Amino acid sequence: MKKPVALLVNDDGVHSAGIAALRGELSEDFKCFVVAPNRERSGIGKALTVGEVIRVEVLTTRHGEAYSISGTPADAVLLALHKLLDDKPDIVVAGINLGPNLGIDDILNSGTLGAAMEAAIHGIPSIAVSYCIAREFDDDVALQVLNDPGLRLAARMARTLARMIIEEGMPEDVDVISINVPDYRNGIRGVRITRPSKKGYPDIHVVREGGYAIARWDLTLYPEDSEDTDVEAVRSGYVSLTPLNLSLTSRVQSTKHLEHFAEVLTALIVR
Repeated sequence: MKKPVALLVNDDGVHSAGIAALRGELSEDFKCFVVAPNRERSGIGKALTVGEVIRVEVLTTRHGEAYSISGTPADAVLLALHKLLDDKPDIVVAGINLGPNLGIDDILNSGTLGAAMEAAIHGIPSIAVSYCIAREFDDDVALQVLNDPGLRLAARMARTLARMIIEEGMPEDVDVISINVPDYRNGIRGVRITRPSKKGYPDIHVVREGGYAIARWDLTLYPEDSEDTDVEAVRSGYVSLTPLNLSLTSRVQSTKHLEHFAEVLTALIVR
């Protein structure tokens, strides 16, 4: 039987342990293509490269051929769909991100989520997978965590979920599923279906010579929130399974308050 096609993308770079673990696991069930940035592109969201040429290099890695690009994770998805791959992917799996992707701020800022959203916009079922270890942004995390049992668990979960989506389809009204796996060293208690926390970042910048920088990323940076959020699930030792929908339109589109806004704005139109 022909294997379904999985496109693997990340924002930690083509040499990251996360994408290596993902490919090593998913290759059992999928024909995998890796298209990823040639360097760390965390925090870039769904940005595209404008005004520059995106360079593409074909690499041979320990898990097979990969496309390394000078652009962003969203660039990687678009180039894969329209330029690089002969087969349209049946699913896109973004990650495994080394560090948390929790709450609305992360969803909008993460290159890993940005890649998954770009794929979903093009009608491809998408998963974003993150392993919630603490990161120092000068730690040069590449392959040293490849054998971390938590990373391996995240990869197995990605493979299992991807296979279920291929067989059963995405849940109704869900475009992207975001998975956050807690640090294995702290114990993992189970899985919770969650909503994204809406609380924004605290002061995340530290003083550096010449200005300010984000030097570290871990769970202490996320404000406390209610038990049903992704942040508190992971903080309590649970894998967070968060369904996301790309429609940014409010479900309440007709209220007296909004109608009043519309009436006042309509009066500004010069006829």
